[in-house]
Amino acid sequence: MRIAIAGAGNMGCYVAGDLLSKGHDIVVIEQNRDLVEQLRQELDVNWVVGDACELDVLDSAILTTCEVMVAATGDDEDNLVISLLTKQEFAVPRVVARVNHPDNEWLFTETWGVDVAVSLPHLLTSLVEEAVSVGDLIQLLTLEKGKVSLLEVTLAEGSPGDGKRVGDLKMPADSTLVAVVRERHVIVPRPDTPLHAGDEVLAIAAPEAESDLRRVLTGEEESHGPDTGPGVRR
Repeated sequence: MRIAIAGAGNMGCYVAGDLLSKGHDIVVIEQNRDLVEQLRQELDVNWVVGDACELDVLDSAILTTCEVMVAATGDDEDNLVISLLTKQEFAVPRVVARVNHPDNEWLFTETWGVDVAVSLPHLLTSLVEEAVSVGDLIQLLTLEKGKVSLLEVTLAEGSPGDGKRVGDLKMPADSTLVAVVRERHVIVPRPDTPLHAGDEVLAIAAPEAESDLRRVLTGEEESHGPDTGPGVRR
């Protein structure tokens, strides 16, 4: 697979090296010529020197032959522009974009050409919450361009799911349980699988089903975070 990566920072270089080791054909676009000369000795990929926000630079990377673009710069505005140009001008099938500031995540949608948005701060927060929270439904990641999410809850004692069998739960439409982790063992949930306090329950659900799923498993209503205003945060 031929993959383009915009940005030769720590993240871009790591992704490039990892994908290269798996046998993919990698082209990295970076505007800092001195950095490119330094990295050529360490990373044996195809290099394009230039601003990935410019059409002629993207064209020189021969994006029409790429199956994936990774917009991995440290600037959210640049990543959005790169994603939009990649999708609209070169019709690259899959665009993955890095979100540097969590408040900008709402912008990284199909409207800007983004198929998958990766927010490291959001991911780290989710992993911390997953590790320390009991009784809260935590979003671990989004799938299918945000149309479904992988969610996790550690059942609290006395919660609606505690003591019930999976088949007894009134699961909302567009949601399903995919795994139960109990004492470090993964259990494939079946209708007769019992649930107990302390179980880590993983589910996949569409956004419109999350509130009902939260009530079914935890008994809690959805809580809303603070609103964020328009514009790209830096």
